[in-house]
Amino acid sequence: MSIRRIAAHTEAKDTMPNPALNEKNWNKAASEDQAGWAAGGASAVDATATTYHPPVDDGPISPLRTGVMTMGGAMSATGVLFVVLLATAVVGWNSVETGVEGSVGSVDFPGWLFLPLFGALGVAILTIIKPKWARFTGLLYAALEGLVLGAISRVYDAQWNGIVVQAILLTAAVFAGMLFMYATRIIKVTDRMRRMIIVATFGVVVVYGVSLIASLFGAEISFINGAGAFSIAFSVLIVGIAAFNLMLDFDFIERGSQAGLPKYMEWYAGFGLMVTLVWLYLEILRLLSKLRSN
Repeated sequence: MSIRRIAAHTEAKDTMPNPALNEKNWNKAASEDQAGWAAGGASAVDATATTYHPPVDDGPISPLRTGVMTMGGAMSATGVLFVVLLATAVVGWNSVETGVEGSVGSVDFPGWLFLPLFGALGVAILTIIKPKWARFTGLLYAALEGLVLGAISRVYDAQWNGIVVQAILLTAAVFAGMLFMYATRIIKVTDRMRRMIIVATFGVVVVYGVSLIASLFGAEISFINGAGAFSIAFSVLIVGIAAFNLMLDFDFIERGSQAGLPKYMEWYAGFGLMVTLVWLYLEILRLLSKLRSN
């Protein structure tokens, strides 16, 4: 199986209008938190607004709120998850054996690669179903995803020396740029923008899904795995869509912190943001490989 096809399996898993950071899970967290504190006569979450209202303290008999989601907490959780991902990525990288000449023909994927790949998918689904478990399942997801990314990155680097460093730097630059434009409101997230990004991302899901099914029968969609001008333009478009998904993630985190969602949502938000960044990195890696192939 080719390098790009292996990566395509991972991209198909991670390509999504983030299923973790969406309105359904927002409302679920808000309603669960509201029900949990209803006995005290007041809720810290306004499920219909984006403003945090502290609970009413009417004396020692009222329950005290133990904490709410903050943007700083979400970013800290994201940082912890990425430390775990990078640590296991080293293991995945070292598990790939390459020949002295470093040619693509001398690279062997480890036989266990698909185990953490599908394991990460299962853990991601579990995290989406059970957001309260994100502190633990998020760490497991990061560990499994790191193994896969490390192995894939090593294979890419064996064929195109230095490509992984370039991809990491570009991913960091895109993240910083999108965060800056979001924080300064150069780009504002509106309902119309959300709809456009979600529709575009679902389109990518469909294309990758068709490509995955076709690969099972030995066929290949040329503009996805090729290196022609149209294929490169397609990859640029996908990178752009992945980048704008970061805007939706930032928006979710900000609104969640303003609305006072439960503390565990910081880990859930970190998990969701990591899913988008992994997808962005893989798409940039694919784009760079196409450019290097010409």
